[in-house]
Amino acid sequence: MNPEPAGKARILVVDDEPNILHAVSRILGKKHVVECVGSGERGLEAAETFRPDLAIVDIWLPAMNGFEVTRALKAIRPDVDVIIMTGDTEEPDETLIRAIDEGAFYFIQKPFNRRVLLTLVARCLELRALRRDRERFLARVARELDQAREFQQSLLPPKRAKLPGLSVAARYLGCHELAGDFYDYVPLGVGAAVLIADVVGHGTSAAMMTAVVKAAFRAAHAEDYEPSAVIDRLKESVRDFDPARFVTLCCGRVDPARGEFRYVNAGHPEPILLGPGGGEPVLLDSTGPILSSVFMDVPYEQRSHPLAPGDAIFLYTDGVTEARGPAGMYGRDRIVSHLQAGRRGDELLDGLLADLAAFTGSPTGQDDITMLAVEVEGS
Repeated sequence: MNPEPAGKARILVVDDEPNILHAVSRILGKKHVVECVGSGERGLEAAETFRPDLAIVDIWLPAMNGFEVTRALKAIRPDVDVIIMTGDTEEPDETLIRAIDEGAFYFIQKPFNRRVLLTLVARCLELRALRRDRERFLARVARELDQAREFQQSLLPPKRAKLPGLSVAARYLGCHELAGDFYDYVPLGVGAAVLIADVVGHGTSAAMMTAVVKAAFRAAHAEDYEPSAVIDRLKESVRDFDPARFVTLCCGRVDPARGEFRYVNAGHPEPILLGPGGGEPVLLDSTGPILSSVFMDVPYEQRSHPLAPGDAIFLYTDGVTEARGPAGMYGRDRIVSHLQAGRRGDELLDGLLADLAAFTGSPTGQDDITMLAVEVEGS
């Protein structure tokens, strides 16, 4: 039954005075479906089958008082609204406070004025209808966010892969329904093209921009994913965006056959290269500014670094290094210690996530977390 004032609401009236029941039924019965009972026990029985939208309950009832009935009604039907009735005129303020504390919408004194009762009921039902509309709207938004999150995650390749000459492992952990982090990789004969990106902000606009970045990256197959060509396509993809919408990223080509990693780093946290025996890590500094419509005419330098069998490349977003806990900021040194301990692939990434959760005290973190590890197969 439609609970909105324009339709017929279901109203349960609980009072042990037959005259009151008759009066309320006569006043409200012209617009609504009214069920009248003479005790709290019968009111609770009626609530099971009648399923009221609104209950009007007298305070002074035999066996159960009106506040006890209100609590029991809300246990049966949590969404029911309640108006308390009272004939006590000595402490109306106390009655009002108690009624609200017990979860009632309001209270009305007996003998009541017909217009006051109609107005109070109409206002209660109007607010109920608005609440229902809001709940439906939020449910629809939640469904759409779920669909958008599923779509966004469908843009990501598998979190682990064995490619010719390489093994790849990735982790993606969004702190919101829709995130701004993104990773991708494409096998290229022997080797792969890789991308990690962090769009400013969160939510729908950030998610849309990640889709734009992915499309531009994948379109670079025409240039065989050469990093300089990838960055040119990515620059064009953000040309018409507001300058406030920007992205940091690192794109590269891991080429075991030539023994090198060619890359462009657009204002992104420095990827880390480490040999199979540990040693000092190599940090790949930025080779150009953040990707924004402001920097359309700024050149981005492509660089390369030699790769040997067993070398590992670790790419990540700032949600890792800038994660905060009681001891401060997580930082890059903790990542390096995991790399230097010989951890690779899933062991490296799962270990880092566990360490992050322990460091911050939260399994989700304060920002999106994305990591991509690429290891060159040994000879």
